[in-house]
Amino acid sequence: MSIDGIIVVSKPAGITSHDVILKLRKWLKTKKIGHTGTLDPQVVGVLPLCIGRGTKLVEYLQEMPKTYIAEVTFGIATDTEDQTGEITAEERDHQLDDRKVEKAILSFIGKYQQTPPMYSAVKIAGKKLYELAREGKVIDRPARTVEIYAIEIIAIDLEREFPVARFKVRCSKGTYIRTLCVDIGKRLQLPAHMSSLIRIESAGYKIEQAHTLEEIEQAVYDHQVEKLILPIDQALSCFPELVVPDYMVAKILNGRPILPRFPLPEDLRKGERIRILSPEGKLLAIHTVLKEKGIWSKPDKILSKHE
Repeated sequence: MSIDGIIVVSKPAGITSHDVILKLRKWLKTKKIGHTGTLDPQVVGVLPLCIGRGTKLVEYLQEMPKTYIAEVTFGIATDTEDQTGEITAEERDHQLDDRKVEKAILSFIGKYQQTPPMYSAVKIAGKKLYELAREGKVIDRPARTVEIYAIEIIAIDLEREFPVARFKVRCSKGTYIRTLCVDIGKRLQLPAHMSSLIRIESAGYKIEQAHTLEEIEQAVYDHQVEKLILPIDQALSCFPELVVPDYMVAKILNGRPILPRFPLPEDLRKGERIRILSPEGKLLAIHTVLKEKGIWSKPDKILSKHE
């Protein structure tokens, strides 16, 4: 069975994203499966996996925004910045009110400099930070720019011994939500940690499209798994599309650029990526807009086979 496309998995808690991939490789009898951004073992939610020729899309899907529902608990800090770690600080005396908490959370909308947590896969001098953390080491980490596109407050509960707030956040690739929770706490001058996290959207795929591992295994058993696979042609819908005539299809599949005699829409910007489609709507390639040196666009990646 040869499968090309994307399957959206609802990852459960307690296993790694790699564990999920291993299961699907076994069930689908293919090694060609790639993820579009891992989830920590305790985090649940959307995990889109690219299969077969769909793996050619991984680098593009990884760059796309992600949306989470997060819970931050104030008054407790942990070494991992989430609920799985050892407590490193406690503070029960707080002067919080709803307005103050809401203001602190919403203040992170936009770009900000975020320092990756020690318990992360970020590499410093060739070594992953979590490896150093397990050795009891804490080192300086360079901050990096991340972007919070939107935040929506869901609930604030200040009546607990340790207050909590839940919010929906849409953010850029590379954003650590547990670090965001810690930074919110710092803005309120309180220790804090991320007490739960659900990813509800990734790479344009939503939780409503996700299938549990049990559903996928059953579909494999019933020889119906292809019904769960989303086609490559529908991916990257956020990229502008350009439909080429039949006579250009073979040229596109041979990696030819698009020349000025076939003009691109004027509103496309230099450096922008576009989807090249056949007249039947088949995704042929991803191009980058050049608009220079007699070339309107050049191929980034060829996504279809010669028929």
